[in-house]
Amino acid sequence: MAYVSLFIFKNTTLFTWSLIIASIIGVIPIAIQAIQSLKVKVVSIDVLVSIAVIAAFLIQEYQESAIVTFLFLFGSYLEAKTLNYTRKAIRSLLDLAPSTALRINDDQTLEEVNIDEIEIGNHCLVRTGSSIPVDGQVLSGEGVVNEASITGESIPLSKQFNDWVYAGTILENGTITIEAQRVGDETTFGKIIELVEEAQDSKTTTQRFIDRFSRVYTPFVLVLAILVWLFTQDIETAIIILVLGCPGALVIGVPVSAVAGIGNGAKYGVLFKGSEVIQSLSKVNTIVFDKTGTLTLGHPQVIESYYYIDEHHDLKSMIMSIERESNHPLAQAIVTYLDNSLLTSVLNTHVFQGEGLQATTSKGTLLIGNQSLMKRFEVMISTHQNQHIEALLTQGASIVLVAKDQQLLALFGIEDPVRQSAYEDLKKLKLLGVKELILLSGDHELSVKHVAAQLELTQAHAHLLPQDKAMLIKQYQNEGKTVAFVGDGINDSPSIALADIGIAMGSGTDVAIETSDVVLMKSDFKHLVHAIGLSKAMMNNMRQNIIIAIGVVVFLIANVFLSEWMNMSIGMLVHELSILIVIVNGMRLLQYKKGEKQ
Repeated sequence: MAYVSLFIFKNTTLFTWSLIIASIIGVIPIAIQAIQSLKVKVVSIDVLVSIAVIAAFLIQEYQESAIVTFLFLFGSYLEAKTLNYTRKAIRSLLDLAPSTALRINDDQTLEEVNIDEIEIGNHCLVRTGSSIPVDGQVLSGEGVVNEASITGESIPLSKQFNDWVYAGTILENGTITIEAQRVGDETTFGKIIELVEEAQDSKTTTQRFIDRFSRVYTPFVLVLAILVWLFTQDIETAIIILVLGCPGALVIGVPVSAVAGIGNGAKYGVLFKGSEVIQSLSKVNTIVFDKTGTLTLGHPQVIESYYYIDEHHDLKSMIMSIERESNHPLAQAIVTYLDNSLLTSVLNTHVFQGEGLQATTSKGTLLIGNQSLMKRFEVMISTHQNQHIEALLTQGASIVLVAKDQQLLALFGIEDPVRQSAYEDLKKLKLLGVKELILLSGDHELSVKHVAAQLELTQAHAHLLPQDKAMLIKQYQNEGKTVAFVGDGINDSPSIALADIGIAMGSGTDVAIETSDVVLMKSDFKHLVHAIGLSKAMMNNMRQNIIIAIGVVVFLIANVFLSEWMNMSIGMLVHELSILIVIVNGMRLLQYKKGEKQ
């Protein structure tokens, strides 16, 4: 209204009164914030702007006061919109949260109920296109589930009987019945939302430093403006210093970077347990890996078998029958390998801890285990058979021997395959500044060395107990290294707790979320590369924003004394432009792509 009155109607009175009204309307919300800050003994940016606007108003610089309030409020609006936009990752997660579920009652009728009414043990029907309401196991039916909200992986997975499904994931095709195992906030989805919200609300060491700096810096600007006014008697210069000294870009720059980065991580299945974790992760130069289930798939497979008798049909049947009763990973690998063998009854089983077992079936008694068990029962192993054993050990395989009546009848070489693309991803970690990649494992030495050689790791240590791993991590820290430990979040808890950063790879179990600093929702090293690359990108982004913010303030205040063109309106315009620059710079993190290095 003011400028229309001046330039179109040439009415200076309406021009002046429009500016007065604009100044009053604009300063009221700023002054309210200033008063609230002073009540808690904090001299905030709002205090500086309020004093500057009121002083400009009193010396009848209405144009200056109106422009400053407009730009300040517009800048605050942009900051709020930006922070809301950068939080869209968590909002998109919340949108996926199911509100209702189809419960199957005892009489087999279907009832649509509120999600809060579902209890553990209830059976729920999920149809094509619906969101899965709880964590649980598939009881019947088949379907294709998109688990992007949990793992960040967009490729849907096939689900059938006994498979685990997560709340908040989408059944893209098929119909399944599931039994509720975890409900409400206890679901993996609920814990993810809680974790991301906590991380976005927490502050990095840099953010806390900026907050402390602002509390000291803002009163300093106020005192400086008063001193300039006392010594020069030039209230306009003092007002300009008040406006230009506002550390707006400094205050908003770091939170925008943090929130945008955390949102990006959530989108790609990387969960940071607090903003401080990001700062520590960016400094990691040594990564220690567990072997089974971390560097390897955790699903052992038989890669070679030898039978030392001509007719081994009955032998296969006996081995299959005995091993199917064990939940040991090596036993399960053999069961999978001998899938078509006929079963026989197992009459008696005796386990030798750490060595294997002796079992009696309707067709005879077998020893199944390692070389130590064979030695215990004085089983004869020929030179030819020893050559097979040594060859498999050299390949990194675990050995399972089968004997009867002190005669070796069969040999299985079992290997836990290294994760696909792990070699390339570990090379990317080195490009990101990780100098040492170390393997600590309880497995036998040849197997550990084999994996380390495949992946070109810096060091590898075998035959380690959990306390041995923790002791080595402490040793690396004493050498000045910043250590991250990567495991499954369940085993090796002493190492996860002791490392500077504990990283859990897997499907986000309760224990993983509780014990680790970073949770990778999918067991894929691409997510680890993304996490470390993103943390470094975030810290670089924060530093850039700090430099921009401080540089602009120094430039503006210097020009108050060194130039004649600087005034309050121009200063506030440049000041708000600097806020826009740090906002746009911070929002670049939303586009940070998985696997890219900064």
